[in-house]
Amino acid sequence: MALFQVDLFSKSLERKTCFHMVIPNDVPPMMIEGNDNYNRKMKTLFLLHGYSGSSNDWLLGSPVQDLATKYNMAILMPSGDNSFYLNGIGKGRAYCRLVGEELVDYIRRTFNLAIDKEDTFIAGLSMGGFGAIHTGLYYPETFSKIVGLSSALIIHNIKNKKEGFEDPIADYGYYYSCFGDLDKLEESENNPEYLIKALKRDNKPIPQMYIACGTEDFLIEENRAFHKFLQNEDVAVEYIESPGTHDWAFWNHYLEPSIKWMLS
Repeated sequence: MALFQVDLFSKSLERKTCFHMVIPNDVPPMMIEGNDNYNRKMKTLFLLHGYSGSSNDWLLGSPVQDLATKYNMAILMPSGDNSFYLNGIGKGRAYCRLVGEELVDYIRRTFNLAIDKEDTFIAGLSMGGFGAIHTGLYYPETFSKIVGLSSALIIHNIKNKKEGFEDPIADYGYYYSCFGDLDKLEESENNPEYLIKALKRDNKPIPQMYIACGTEDFLIEENRAFHKFLQNEDVAVEYIESPGTHDWAFWNHYLEPSIKWMLS
């Protein structure tokens, strides 16, 4: 298992950023004997961290290295700061472009990975679950499958909020800097529901989705609402609820099943 930390200058952010990446390109033959996952091309997963996290969260909190080896999958974990992986207000805040274009192009050129849509997936937890859903829908020609775990699908919580608004996570200024004009949020490209409707209108393919959330998670109602939206729009989704809260125990419980689903 090769582990990389790549520090690079990002045009999307106008500064240095980094990502971590695991690539099972040096696994001893005896460890993969009889493993059918090595009878195909290596797949690539972009795996996004949550709010207040960093690019090494999945390395520290999950068995991501073991799973990369088991399933012959390169896993790239970018640094998304607290951006919701959106193209925020102001220059140097294009996080959606960072993940969906710049890093995809970088690993294609550098590692010859993620060349084809069917080999390229995106997933994340909490804020990163939102980011995976949004980025996957924003770049449907790049990502074939999307996984959101405990996704922070908060569009309807913050729409139309005004100066002075504050919740336990952040305030109006923060949400405005990430999502733009909150009065226009529902009909903007920062809303995954808007992207779904636009893809349907333009008769473009919608990436397959897998969404899981714990029944004790503070984001469960937001996930249920998004699931209902997808049902109303006749968009296929693998939706799972089970006992659990907003923690690594839940995310680790569903990381391997979601990888199996990506490969199915």
